[in-house]
Amino acid sequence: MNKYTQIFNLKNKKVFIVGGNGLIGLQIVKALYDFGADITVFDLEIKKKLKKKRLNFIKFDCGDEKNIKNFFQNYIKHNGCPQIFINASYPATKDWKNNNFKNINFTSYKKNIEIHLNSYVWIAKTIADQMAKYKIKGSIIQLSSIYGLVAQDDNLYKKTNIRENMTYGIIKSSIIHFTKQLASHYGKYSIRVNNLIIGGIKGHVKGSKKKQDKNFVRKFMLKVPLGRLGEPQDIPSSIIFLSSSASSYITGSNIIIDGGYSIL
Repeated sequence: MNKYTQIFNLKNKKVFIVGGNGLIGLQIVKALYDFGADITVFDLEIKKKLKKKRLNFIKFDCGDEKNIKNFFQNYIKHNGCPQIFINASYPATKDWKNNNFKNINFTSYKKNIEIHLNSYVWIAKTIADQMAKYKIKGSIIQLSSIYGLVAQDDNLYKKTNIRENMTYGIIKSSIIHFTKQLASHYGKYSIRVNNLIIGGIKGHVKGSKKKQDKNFVRKFMLKVPLGRLGEPQDIPSSIIFLSSSASSYITGSNIIIDGGYSIL
């Protein structure tokens, strides 16, 4: 194995991933496994059928405030600290689709900030503190969105069955900035913190099993220089890069995976 192959090797690396059963998360787990990582997935659902050597599933709820405060500190105390931490979760309330400017209410807005943004922030801080405590030169990877960089285009939603989401952009832009703050503060411990900024991904509508509105997809693709939606499989290669020593001098950075949407 030459040095350029070796730097991407994740054999015996302990990885924690929150939201590893989701549309993108599951593809990340498969890629990490193929690169030799020892993976623990934290999610609402335990996929017993996928259990195998080097892959473990732990039931975890981002919406539970007690989990956010204490869970990972206690888990690491008894099971060891990861070298790589990835948050691919997407917690949301049942009325998430109503978080548009016309229908949103303060209670729903506040709850989604709590379970999505606050969980991302506090879990990442907890993991970084544990890495520093155990002198782990780790990598933390957050997942954000192009809507943390650019505004949602109202024209995309006209004559479709979906609407813009006011809360989503607030959450994702905050994650982008907090990632920079984490990277700045924990750099002295050789802990790297980076962000994937993800564009439109082909799949179901959040909060339902329905496919994406065809009219929305058509209009969205017209704004993408590469002319297509992303696939869940387009994401893991950047995770492997940021997890490995190939990115050892990269921290506080954003890798934008959007087919060029945000450059226009």
